[in-house]
Amino acid sequence: MISSGWHFNGDQLPSQGEVDAMAAVLESRHGLWAAEVAEFFATAHTINGDKQRAWAWTGVAETVRRKEEERLSEAH
Repeated sequence: MISSGWHFNGDQLPSQGEVDAMAAVLESRHGLWAAEVAEFFATAHTINGDKQRAWAWTGVAETVRRKEEERLSEAH
């Protein structure tokens, strides 16, 4: 199994900085697919019954989409 380096602490939710960092990593590795990759992880954790990790990955997906919208609005 490949370790991501992002170690989720059971009862602790990720900080906004951690969410932003994961969003940046996904954007750099997956480009336009970053939000979909985060949604995949959110769905996988939901199926496995891990609501906190699912919530965290949903936050990452929302952050990626928000950043994309900000970049698009700056371009116009």
